[in-house]
Amino acid sequence: MRWLPRLLSHAAAAGRASTAARSTTSHVSGGSHGFASGGWEGSPAVPREWLRKLWREELRKLKEAARSYESVEAAGAAKLAPLLARANLVIARDIEWANIMFAFEQESRYIIMDPLFPQSPVGFIREKSNVIFRQLLRTRRPFVAEITDAMGNEIFKVRRPFWLINSSIYAEVDGKEIGVVHRRWHLWRRIYDLYLGNRQFAVVENPGFWNWTFSLVDEDDKLLAQIDRNWRGIGFELFTDAGQYAIRFGDEGLRHKFALAADVEELHVTRQLTLPERAVALALAISLDSDYFSRRGGWGLPFLIATE
Repeated sequence: MRWLPRLLSHAAAAGRASTAARSTTSHVSGGSHGFASGGWEGSPAVPREWLRKLWREELRKLKEAARSYESVEAAGAAKLAPLLARANLVIARDIEWANIMFAFEQESRYIIMDPLFPQSPVGFIREKSNVIFRQLLRTRRPFVAEITDAMGNEIFKVRRPFWLINSSIYAEVDGKEIGVVHRRWHLWRRIYDLYLGNRQFAVVENPGFWNWTFSLVDEDDKLLAQIDRNWRGIGFELFTDAGQYAIRFGDEGLRHKFALAADVEELHVTRQLTLPERAVALALAISLDSDYFSRRGGWGLPFLIATE
């Protein structure tokens, strides 16, 4: 516990302060209002009432911190529900023609669809970044992306700072961070740790190479959700980075399959992810697209680059 060293430090200070007052008295095992930290002569005593007060104060701070996080999570869940309370989501990246023709890096745009109702999008993802950073830093550029509903109302944001070796992406609701995804470096495997607050709730350990399935598992290696990058055809894959991702949360609800839903298999999971956890999973999909499936444009490089 983080408060334990502070507690011991305060206790030692109080004991030293009381040593001078007790220098003319001998240690008494009973009948006093304090207790000794040991049983030897002249050991410093800590007042019981002071210790109780310090203990209650530390517990109060811990409870306030927990309540504050719970209130942020509850408020975030209400805002996330219209988009993320769905069995599955399909995220498709727009074609960036300037990137294809002239290697001019554009802001990434994505369409979010529900496989049950693919006729109209349920949300959008729009990157906001500096045009110079996009050309110089490419996939390592810092950016903020807004996730909105179909009407353009912001639901939450993801923020990805500049990185050199390991990338991170943060999910924020109303400016408050609710979770983060940290990439863990490996020579060929694709490993990500997913956190909600300070608690890790999932890990992704993809074997790499041409495996495009990213499974979110808990500490017992039980499946929680899955992100699949779908093959969109030879033309899309060779000449564009307009990838398509299916995020499967394992909910019931695919009794009737329509269009895109026919390509999304039902997933059996050990538990349902909460809405804030689903927001972190969506942030992971954006990070995967930037880390591994974004290609450098221009007709001189007509192939997919899985960047490291």
